[in-house]
Amino acid sequence: MSEEVNKNQEAENLQNEAEKKSESTEKQELNRESTDQENKDQASEESKLESEAKSEDSSESSTLEAETTKKSSKIDSADANEQDSPSDAVADSDSTETSQPEPNQTTKNATDELDEANAEDSEDEDVSKRHEIELKDYDSMSLDELVIEIEKLLSNEKIQSIREHVTQIKIAFDKKFNEIIEEKKEAFIEEGGNIIDFQYTSPVKKKFNSIYFDYREKRDQYYNQLKKNLNQNLKERLSIIEELKNMIGAGESMNSTFQHFKDLQERWKNAGPIPKSEYRQVWENYHFHVERFYDFLHLDREFRDLDFKHNLDQKLKLISRAEELIKEDDINRAFRELQLLHKMWKEELGPVAREFREEIWEKFSHATQQIHDKRQAYFEELDKEREKNLAVKEEVIEEIRKIADQEVTSHNDAQTKIKNIEKLREIFFKAGKVPRKDMDEIWNAFKKHTRTFNRKKNAFYKNLKQDQFENLKKKLDLIEVAEEHKDSEDFETTTPLMKKIQDQWKEIGHVPRKDSDKIWKKFKNACNHYFNRLHSKKNEDLDEEFKAFLAKKDLINKVKSAQLPDNKDESLKTIEGFIEEWGEIGAVPRNKKYIEGKFNKTLDQLFKKTGVEKKEAELLKYESRLHDLDEGSERDINREVFFIRKKIDETKDNINQFENNLQFFSSTDDSNPLVKEVKDKIERYRDELSMWKTKLDKLNQL
Repeated sequence: MSEEVNKNQEAENLQNEAEKKSESTEKQELNRESTDQENKDQASEESKLESEAKSEDSSESSTLEAETTKKSSKIDSADANEQDSPSDAVADSDSTETSQPEPNQTTKNATDELDEANAEDSEDEDVSKRHEIELKDYDSMSLDELVIEIEKLLSNEKIQSIREHVTQIKIAFDKKFNEIIEEKKEAFIEEGGNIIDFQYTSPVKKKFNSIYFDYREKRDQYYNQLKKNLNQNLKERLSIIEELKNMIGAGESMNSTFQHFKDLQERWKNAGPIPKSEYRQVWENYHFHVERFYDFLHLDREFRDLDFKHNLDQKLKLISRAEELIKEDDINRAFRELQLLHKMWKEELGPVAREFREEIWEKFSHATQQIHDKRQAYFEELDKEREKNLAVKEEVIEEIRKIADQEVTSHNDAQTKIKNIEKLREIFFKAGKVPRKDMDEIWNAFKKHTRTFNRKKNAFYKNLKQDQFENLKKKLDLIEVAEEHKDSEDFETTTPLMKKIQDQWKEIGHVPRKDSDKIWKKFKNACNHYFNRLHSKKNEDLDEEFKAFLAKKDLINKVKSAQLPDNKDESLKTIEGFIEEWGEIGAVPRNKKYIEGKFNKTLDQLFKKTGVEKKEAELLKYESRLHDLDEGSERDINREVFFIRKKIDETKDNINQFENNLQFFSSTDDSNPLVKEVKDKIERYRDELSMWKTKLDKLNQL
């Protein structure tokens, strides 16, 4: 009985271990299981390489596999011909019924899924750690973010725990980078490039390749060592099966035989993982010989029944826990723990009495099927949630289509559309996963309309480049003009020309980007060279003009204090001398022009003292203006001519206006004060007209 207690205690420890293992799955992401299914359809080069690293057989493993196949093919007849013990007859009759009945197809699908998961995990001693690492939405990340994520995983996690994460990161990175390459390739071809010469890379791609290369090296090292370990473990398990097979009829005492059997069970439990491809066959082979050993124990029913009871108790606990898992809200946690329960059922517990075998297996299978159905319903509900993501992505694609259907009309229009497309692309990638059945269709539609826009954009810029080459030629012509005149001394003529070509430069438009800075610098340097010279000249002139202003100011004071001779002719000569001296002094700064008015008022007082008529005095004063014009440029003379002609026209208009006004009076007699006022104004305007005409004649003489 103490042995039975020990066995029950051992079973309870196993149960506690299963519960402890199941708790480690609570941190996994809800989308982990859906990702497991999707990865079956999206096997990347990385996962293939890993699979090859795991399943590639050396000459040693080939021999082991052949041995396993040979042994499994002889299971039904194993020891059938042995005649050493009456137990053989019992073994033959009992071996016709397996430890668990043949399940129906629905239940078989559920158990096969668990067997497949356990077989895969049998190669990984750290499977719980793999499920605890967060699986993020890598599709929504940028290229830089994906590089940061894979670098972080490689630095912080075990290499065997990140396979699934790295695979999804690489799929997302390649998808986005390949799209960029397609865009660059189309632009290259449309610009006239040969596809053979096309090359494109980027710093982010180089960095990703470097990190991924490091990952593959570490992964290959790990799996090469793992392959050796798996094959060694396989050899150990086959050896255990062989010992188990040879125990029957060995002639040892029952106590010794049973203890040997328990030792083999313990060795089997600690033998370690084996290749996935061998998992099912090796376990079935082992399980067959375990059942055969229990049938052999009919000679000592005390040992057999005691162990049957222990196994029954433990399997009932597993069934009870499986039924509790049906109510578990965390579907992924329930599946992972159910996976552990199946592993304990098959690998750690032996058979039960024949009358209980079918009943307990049906209960266990029924609970398994319910969890499986609940899990399938969860995936269906997950797809319904992803329908919302699908709707978002369909809206994004429709917006991209609308933009792609429009023609690009200008550079600003192209840039606006590019920004809008980029925003829509960001929304598309961050929208999340869509149902698997829609993945290819939605991605192809996205690529189709994006490429349509890119083709139109590239075609627009191709045509725009033709215009830019023409603009380049026009600007080069302006540079030639600027450099030809930058050292000109004829500032009056060259300054308007330089300002004009600057305005033309602004109106021409864009040139090819590679030439833009170069030609702008040449043009700017030529213009700056000229205008710096112009400003320097103006500064010199300003200094001279300010000196002239001071001299003219002194002259005004001199004129004011002058004593004129009593003789009129002598007085006029003195005044004309002042006027000539004024003209010889030169021009004054523009903001000092008011000094001309002061000089004229001073002269008017002298003319008044001398008794000179107003018209004669005005013409004498104009002599100084003529002197300035004679010293100035032709442009100044033309401006003065335009001014006087304008005054002549205005004066004529005033005369005509007042003459017309006289017609409205019934009498033109001077006795009417209004008539007299009008006639006086007409007379003044005629005097002014005569004066302006005289000034124009003098100007024409210049």
